[in-house]
Amino acid sequence: MTHDPARLYRTVRLIRRFEERAIELVRAGEIVGGIHPYLGQEGIAAGVCAALRDDDLVTGTHRGHGHVLAKGADPARMLAELCGRVTGLNRGRGGSMHAADFGVGVLGANAIVGAAGAILTGAVWARRRRGDDLVGVTFFGDGAVNEGMLLEAFNLAALWRVPVLFVCENNGYATTMPVDGAVAGTIAGRAEAFGMPAAAVDGQDPERVRAATAAAVARMRAGGGPELIETHTYRFDAHHTFEHVVRLDYRPPEEVARGRSRDPVVIQGARLPAEVREAVDAEVEATLAAAVEYALASPVPDPAGALDHLYASGLTARGGS
Repeated sequence: MTHDPARLYRTVRLIRRFEERAIELVRAGEIVGGIHPYLGQEGIAAGVCAALRDDDLVTGTHRGHGHVLAKGADPARMLAELCGRVTGLNRGRGGSMHAADFGVGVLGANAIVGAAGAILTGAVWARRRRGDDLVGVTFFGDGAVNEGMLLEAFNLAALWRVPVLFVCENNGYATTMPVDGAVAGTIAGRAEAFGMPAAAVDGQDPERVRAATAAAVARMRAGGGPELIETHTYRFDAHHTFEHVVRLDYRPPEEVARGRSRDPVVIQGARLPAEVREAVDAEVEATLAAAVEYALASPVPDPAGALDHLYASGLTARGGS
């Protein structure tokens, strides 16, 4: 797979500006219920997905916009999904925390902490049994490492040598709980207990994430079994946009400033000539301006179809309900 630093920069820039535009739409009331911004963690999704093939599978978290975009989903349809419009990736039914795009190998973001790992392990195992040589990547936060279903996925993947890369996005907090107060031992040690190789990488540097992922994926595709990468990162914004209203006070200002000082967009952008970076920035702005226009011009679902696609029997709502 040919590596293109400019393409990697475009991905981190796209995710950053997508999230900033989404926050604007939350404030305008166009995205109901708010979002979990991925600001600051863009280098992880971008670096990981840059090392994958189109047919490789991915599952994400409730903070999953970056994963979906980095794997290649259409930003316009993704934004329409966040706005609950029928032109969205999932016809406006998935929203921020359940967006999926099977066409690019995204089996879905997931609002249940730790659940995505089990879903992906089963999906990759089934596809490998069919003869496909694909691999899978599942993202999860530090808050998921004590969840039983994630540890069960570790066990099954290791036992059956399922080629799944478990990527921990360790941003230091599970909502407001510092990782030091919630995790005994180490995150890498969780994987090592199941016989899985584990490595740590600077999640703020997209190139380092890409290189670590490429090496792990090559080993897995050759039959090496599952691995874990712990990425050290920092969440620049709120855990959820509701914090913009309630103003929770759990991270010291100096810590936030220190965390924001290593920006993956700046780090990757510094590797490009200024004219290349400016051209990418302009293209991303045009793409997202069109995405916002597309999303807001799209119709909302008809309430009469609320039960469509819900029951295998084809049950639909009664007229007038």
